[in-house]
Amino acid sequence: MSTLNWSIRFMFDNSEFFEKAIFLSLGKNIPIQQATLIAAGNINQGVLLETSEGRFFLKTNFETEKDIFDKEAMGLKVLRENTPLEVPLVHGSGRIGEQSFLLMDWIQSGKPNVSYWKELGLGLAQLHMVTQPAFGFHEDNYIASLTQSNNPQTSWADFFVENRLEPMMGKAYYEGLIPLGFYKKFQLIYPLLESIFPNEKPALLHGDLWSGNIIKGKDGNPALIDPAVYYGHREMDLAFSRLFGGFDGEFYEAYNTLFPLEPGFEERESVYNLYPLLVHLLLFGKSYLPGIQKTVQRLLG
Repeated sequence: MSTLNWSIRFMFDNSEFFEKAIFLSLGKNIPIQQATLIAAGNINQGVLLETSEGRFFLKTNFETEKDIFDKEAMGLKVLRENTPLEVPLVHGSGRIGEQSFLLMDWIQSGKPNVSYWKELGLGLAQLHMVTQPAFGFHEDNYIASLTQSNNPQTSWADFFVENRLEPMMGKAYYEGLIPLGFYKKFQLIYPLLESIFPNEKPALLHGDLWSGNIIKGKDGNPALIDPAVYYGHREMDLAFSRLFGGFDGEFYEAYNTLFPLEPGFEERESVYNLYPLLVHLLLFGKSYLPGIQKTVQRLLG
């Protein structure tokens, strides 16, 4: 089937859903001129809707967690209010039948400008300067399709264990992804964590900071998408950004000029990344287990 014919079929098969999503978000009927499937991942589908009143980006999925896009919309709103970086404006989210949707402004991706990485580093540092008394958030949310517990804690080490590591390890064991012996071995690192992390105030985090969640926005400036926000240790975002690469060294240099990291971050990096590795273990399988085992072995000596 040609690309043109496939696009026409896609538009025809889903046009009623698209129209309802726009009406529920904007409160009026807007003619859709064209719909183009931009992304079809394991969890979400992304569609560019071109209308008589501009371009919109529509995310959809059939996840059983009916509020998953409501939580993402809230996260995007929090980012827009607390960082100078571009963040898409959300117009609406909800559920139509068995399908969830999130409608936001379309950000036209282009080439990065000459100060792209510097702006991203400075913008993230400014986000991390936003604080509150406790680690956590006022409600739970999601990282990808997994529930993310945000029960407030005054200790980062306690929060990291009780709200990040233990829930994911328990789920991984329950789903047969790790044996009981390794689960018990993993728990031995918990008492060690308090002495590893620098004592810092809670920082507002993007929460899912890998290169795929940074896009080139207007005039080549960096834009943030797909957050999993909470107040955590700011080194979580930076460690996650290094897990799969894709960030230029200028990004880290700019960040450190505004909000310098405590010495020894490179040694702590793999500890923070236990959490995203556990997330990937649950989502994509056992190929992510060796990285977790390596860090645990290093900590236990």
